[in-house]
Amino acid sequence: MEMSELTALLTRDGLALLDEVGPVESSGDVARAVSRLRAAGHSPELVSAVVGQAHLRVKAAAKFGEFAERMLFTRAGLEQATRLNVATLHAVRMRRAGITAVTDLGCGIGGDSLAFAGAGLTVTAVDADAVTAGIAAYNLAPFGADAEVRTGLAEDNVPADGAVWLDPARRTAGHGETRRLSASDWSPSLDWCFEVARSHPTGIKLGPGLDRDLIPDDVEAQWVSADGSVVELVLWSGALARDDIRRSALIVAGGQTHELTAESDAEDVPVRELGAFVHEPDGAVIRARLIGDAARMLDAGMLDEQIAYLTGDAAVTSPFVQSFRVRETMPVHPKTINAALRANDIGRLEIKKRGMDIDPAVFRKKLTLKGSQQATLILTRTPDGRVAILADRV
Repeated sequence: MEMSELTALLTRDGLALLDEVGPVESSGDVARAVSRLRAAGHSPELVSAVVGQAHLRVKAAAKFGEFAERMLFTRAGLEQATRLNVATLHAVRMRRAGITAVTDLGCGIGGDSLAFAGAGLTVTAVDADAVTAGIAAYNLAPFGADAEVRTGLAEDNVPADGAVWLDPARRTAGHGETRRLSASDWSPSLDWCFEVARSHPTGIKLGPGLDRDLIPDDVEAQWVSADGSVVELVLWSGALARDDIRRSALIVAGGQTHELTAESDAEDVPVRELGAFVHEPDGAVIRARLIGDAARMLDAGMLDEQIAYLTGDAAVTSPFVQSFRVRETMPVHPKTINAALRANDIGRLEIKKRGMDIDPAVFRKKLTLKGSQQATLILTRTPDGRVAILADRV
């Protein structure tokens, strides 16, 4: 969004028009809304801003629920924003640590600051981009003087006291988690963030695939999974870090939270022959390297020492794993697998793979699915070689 668009939107008439337009969901809805508003004589800047915001509000409902209906966004800001239920957990930790004021350096559209202010903290939110800061100011306006928004660099706005929340941006966009990054690949740099964390109670939100070698020894590293996806890694320092905890996997699902914690990476359990069940650890458990602790809780073993699948003979219900009851195993040959699919009347198939150079979408095209039942096909590696496991989700 350009500043001219934001200026046009942040008027009585602009905001009234946004409320009048209502939800804009599809690209067709966008085109129709633009044509209607332009025909009504509204300026190109206002039309672009209103229709863009109406469309982003629809997308934002997944992260912010009904609050999205009164918020403003940028496309990049929405993509990077913390989900409100996860941001609320950040705020709860602040309150439990006795924090009363927090400075959000790199606040974006203000997602975390909303949760902080909603929890009763005094918030100072800072962003280097004037448009983004303006949007954050609008989103935080209901909190009045308890939430101040500034335009400026993080490096120029470190508070004298109080807690700090940092969400450094990657300097290079468009790459995946596979490229090894250095501390200087973030803005502000991770070295600078870690210096702040040594002098202030701090939370640093990072991508879950961060190179673990970059994590300081004196912080608590918490990987967070929300509704099945690992969404962030937060490094906590000072009063915000818990005693004797350096690794944590926090699972958020169905309105509940579950956590696995440890003083360090967990030692893996021994490899065991395939049992009646395969257990797939949650991504946060894998990232936190707490698979061994999860396995010991379940009385399970590793399916292979290099693969993040567990196996055992007991049925379990655990928030830290997805469990699958084994029907049968077979070689990873499409002809053999198709015979098993026909014999089991399988027409709907979920394909999962680990430790094998196979594209599930390509492999699916080699399978015949004409039955009435559903199942999961796990393609993986064991000490005895590659195997296909036909199973059912528990």
